[in-house]
Amino acid sequence: MDTNKEIRLRLRFYRDVAISLDDLSNKFATYAKTKPTDYGIKTRGNHIYLNIKGARKSYYSPDLHLELEAKNENETRIRGLFGPDPTLWTLFMFLHFVIAGIFLIFCGIAYSHSVLNQSFTFDLGVLSAMVICWFLLYFIAKQIRNKGNDQMHELEKLFLEIIES
Repeated sequence: MDTNKEIRLRLRFYRDVAISLDDLSNKFATYAKTKPTDYGIKTRGNHIYLNIKGARKSYYSPDLHLELEAKNENETRIRGLFGPDPTLWTLFMFLHFVIAGIFLIFCGIAYSHSVLNQSFTFDLGVLSAMVICWFLLYFIAKQIRNKGNDQMHELEKLFLEIIES
C-alpha cells in the first residue's frame, strides 16, 4: 500500500480471502492466545484490532481495525482501516470542534458587524486564522501518519502472516 499518494489520513483497504468467516476468526483468536509481545490483538465478534504495544509504542503508532464479513460460506471480505491511536484521534477531533466553533461564532459576529455597518476586519482575521489552523491540523496529522508508516507496514505484514498461517 503506497501511503504517500493518499489524501485521506485514515487509510482503508478491502481484501477477499477464500477462508470461511469462522475459520478466519479462529486464526486471529489463536494467534492472540500466543501472547505476542510486540503486538496487541483484540477480537470482538467480527472486529479485530491490531496495534503496537510495549516500548515501541509512541504517539504516532497506528492501529489497524479489521472487520470480517461473510461473502459466502467459504469466502470472507476483510475491511481494514488504519488509524491513529484513539487518544490522539480524540485530541484532533476536539481541536477540530473548537476551531469549527470559533469559526461559526465569528461568522455570526462578522455578520452582525456588517449589518450594523461596523468594522469587521478583526472578525475576518480570526476567520482566516481558523482556516489556517484547519490546514495546519491536516499537515500535522499527515506528518504523524508518515512517522508511523513503518509500523503501519509491520501491522500489515502481521495481518497477512496471520491470514496465511
